[in-house]
Amino acid sequence: MNALTVEELATPLRALRLLATDFTHLPAPTIRVTDIFPSRLELSFHGDADDLGGFAAFETWRQALRVEPDAVEFAVQSGGRTHVLSAYAGFAGASVRLVAYGPGAQAPTGAEVA
Repeated sequence: MNALTVEELATPLRALRLLATDFTHLPAPTIRVTDIFPSRLELSFHGDADDLGGFAAFETWRQALRVEPDAVEFAVQSGGRTHVLSAYAGFAGASVRLVAYGPGAQAPTGAEVA
């Protein structure tokens, strides 16, 4: 059992409070603070096959937090069906992880396999 207190999560919570004040005009992310990484604030963005909004929101936040484009990592999940972008930024003493999930290339069906 983890013995951390809420006070020990103050750094990412403070960063969240400042982000909510300074960047009210940006797209709302899914927010995660966890005792596993007590100095990290995670902002995630999700898109689906009809909506690339997760990637667009990620890009807006990346620019706002001044993360260089070459600091963004790309990964593939679910057999290529999901693309993932991730990057880290420092903000108000916290490590802010930006992550976006969106549609990747559609896996071929049995009829399309040569």
